[in-house]
Amino acid sequence: MRKKLLISLGIIIALAVSSVVGFAVAAMNAPKHPSDYKIGITYDKALSSDKPMLALFYVDWCGYCMKFMPKYKILSGIYKNKYNFVMIDVEDKNNQKLVEDVGISGFPTVYILDPKYDNRVLMSNNFYQNLQKFRVELDRYLRIRALLDKATAMDEK
Repeated sequence: MRKKLLISLGIIIALAVSSVVGFAVAAMNAPKHPSDYKIGITYDKALSSDKPMLALFYVDWCGYCMKFMPKYKILSGIYKNKYNFVMIDVEDKNNQKLVEDVGISGFPTVYILDPKYDNRVLMSNNFYQNLQKFRVELDRYLRIRALLDKATAMDEK
């Protein structure tokens, strides 16, 4: 009886230790900064595309940016055929002109930028933690853009 109890206790301890080690390894491999996510394409490449872009302006030290990244990754999977996803590091000197032009004042900031129609839509930060509301706005823009495409095609005829 005592032998069975010791074996059972040993198994429980081994499982507990392996769980703790598993969590520690996962935590070590988890992204620590928004830039670790590497989602999407470059801004310059997105400019030459026919698709609108969902541009995320971030800084690596921002906790809110980091909190938003898993949702941005999910959105990039859902909308990969409809939007180009672009991550723009606000502190990178190469992005300074764009950051000033857009008028970034907080982090994260998400814009729909549509070079085809020279259009910018600032996404409310109220939607950043609610994927359903965020998706409603993304879908709304796509519906409006489809109407613009249709009107433009009719004008060209």
